Amino acid sequence: MRIGSGLDVHAFSDDPARQLVLAGVRVADGPGLAGHSDADVVAHAAADALLGAAAMGDLGRRFGTDDPAIAGADSLDLLTMVVADVVAAGWRMGNLDVTVVAQRPRLSPHRDAMRSNLARCLAVDIANVSVKFTTTDNLGALGRGEGIAAWATCLLAVSDR
Repeated sequence: MRIGSGLDVHAFSDDPARQLVLAGVRVADGPGLAGHSDADVVAHAAADALLGAAAMGDLGRRFGTDDPAIAGADSLDLLTMVVADVVAAGWRMGNLDVTVVAQRPRLSPHRDAMRSNLARCLAVDIANVSVKFTTTDNLGALGRGEGIAAWATCLLAVSDR
């Protein structure tokens, strides 16, 4: 078994047309995040956790920000590709635990949809996916509402194939 952790942070975008996407869920009441892809910090942190647990590098190495093919990409598609790579390397998913840190907007109404999207990408039961939300009580850049961060931890086991 192996444990992996991932962290991703993005600032809010100045583009009023940019949508906020977290774990593939479009959150209408929040400004979008700046980034090369759709800037989905949840999917990015989850992918980094998987890659770390499998000792396969990180998301930036797998999908470089200088790659025009990734511009505007759906991060759940990127996560699905990472899952395929991890499975091909002989691992199977155990569980995923994600903590999202955001002063705004309110995210708890979207928890079940986020868990469902992540479970689908990981090919696990939704019971194996946890998504939690917290704030920094107005401390630091995240507390000032300048962006959103996500931390993810996953467990991989050797595949029994």
